[in-house]
Amino acid sequence: MVKQGPRPLVICGPSGSGKSTLLKKLFKEFPDTFGFSVSHTTRKPRPGEENGVHYHFVSVEEMQGAIEKGEFIETAVFSGNMYGTSKKAVENVQHQGKVCVLDIEIEGVKQIRNSDRLNPLLVFVNPPSIEELERRLRGRQTETEESLQKRLNTARKEIEYGTEAGNFDVVVQNNNLKQAYEDLRNFIVRELETQQGQDVFFVTSLVSNYKPFEV
Repeated sequence: MVKQGPRPLVICGPSGSGKSTLLKKLFKEFPDTFGFSVSHTTRKPRPGEENGVHYHFVSVEEMQGAIEKGEFIETAVFSGNMYGTSKKAVENVQHQGKVCVLDIEIEGVKQIRNSDRLNPLLVFVNPPSIEELERRLRGRQTETEESLQKRLNTARKEIEYGTEAGNFDVVVQNNNLKQAYEDLRNFIVRELETQQGQDVFFVTSLVSNYKPFEV
């Protein structure tokens, strides 16, 4: 895969940190700028999730076969399930001239953070606290107690890595949704401004339409 277009945006954070909500706001405000890379996973769909929209839901055998064929940029195992970003998913977005957004796990970040192929912008979304994270996860009512504890244990490790200096380009502290979104969008706009003059044709349009976010 040849690197082309604007730098991909990688967003990472514990389950329940608010990543999905922030991305929804970003896509709503800039509908023509960003394209979502749909990841593959071997876990079962949750209520309301659609195949090909939220994830490509595949079997373990299908996932392993695709990995062996070299079809993935990164893969990771999380809570007993396999996840991965395929080359095709990223290419599909890049061919549209959009910023490809990847929502991936820490292990995937470690694989691609120094990738010359992607040269991504790395964002970590940090929840207010482990206690608040647990409250949010319990509120979903989608986890068994065992799986919940696994997620919380994983979250502690993710927060430790995510907040360590140098691992991400920016850490968005999600104590307050409006403030967190302001921090995220301001970072992205600044980064896109640096890409002007590099034949990233849509960046000028985004920046010219940019207005300071009012909290």
